[in-house]
Amino acid sequence: MTVFYAPEVAFNNVLPKEESQHAIKVLRLKKGDKIVIVDGKGNGYLAEILFPDSNHCEFEILETLPDEGNVHYHLHIAIAPTKNVERFEWFVEKATEIGIHEITPIIGIHEITPIICKFSERKMIKPERLEKIVISACKQSMRAQFPVVHSLCSFQEVLTTYSAQQKFIAHCYTDQIMKEFDCVRKRNFLKNLIEPSTKIFILIGPEGDFSIDEVKTAIEKGFDPVSLGVGRLRTETAGIVACTTVALINQ
Repeated sequence: MTVFYAPEVAFNNVLPKEESQHAIKVLRLKKGDKIVIVDGKGNGYLAEILFPDSNHCEFEILETLPDEGNVHYHLHIAIAPTKNVERFEWFVEKATEIGIHEITPIIGIHEITPIICKFSERKMIKPERLEKIVISACKQSMRAQFPVVHSLCSFQEVLTTYSAQQKFIAHCYTDQIMKEFDCVRKRNFLKNLIEPSTKIFILIGPEGDFSIDEVKTAIEKGFDPVSLGVGRLRTETAGIVACTTVALINQ
């Protein structure tokens, strides 16, 4: 059954214009056809079309549906946007389908949070485009709870703004290299540290990795250094591996 997004479904029985056009002009739905409507806040409804207009499609709610995509943990990934924006958009789409709550793009001196780091390849993103990707991915995966995509922010801001029960920074430096820079904290595999049913915050760096100073600063702020595996991963792949690891441990 086709899923539609209507953020005001609880008090407005009309699909938004874009959703109305898709329902009537593309899918050719008619009066009496059943549809599923989600509001992005965790609520889903079975509804019936009453007035099939392409600009103003009216419906009647028949019943409230359980959110089968709801999970008992909270995952927030702060990640450096990739140089090729399509790769970053792919990450947002797939992480949404797997299950994520926040994304923050970060900028540095590398609920989804894009971040700017020292070696960041991209320092601009289009929030409107990412929001459309999130909506489409949630409809595809039957998720009524949409993840929050935060505005692009600096690495330092991320360290002080967001909190979680478990905080991790994924990096590729060997323990020997970190020791040479007076950092004795050894990495563990992320899969060995995740605790089920907790609030988790993971930092993922750019293609050039976080700088050593960034890693040391994060550790000083209470982040545990982790590895996502024996190989070196692209930024968007690392984000998906982290997301999948958390999802599997919480099954």
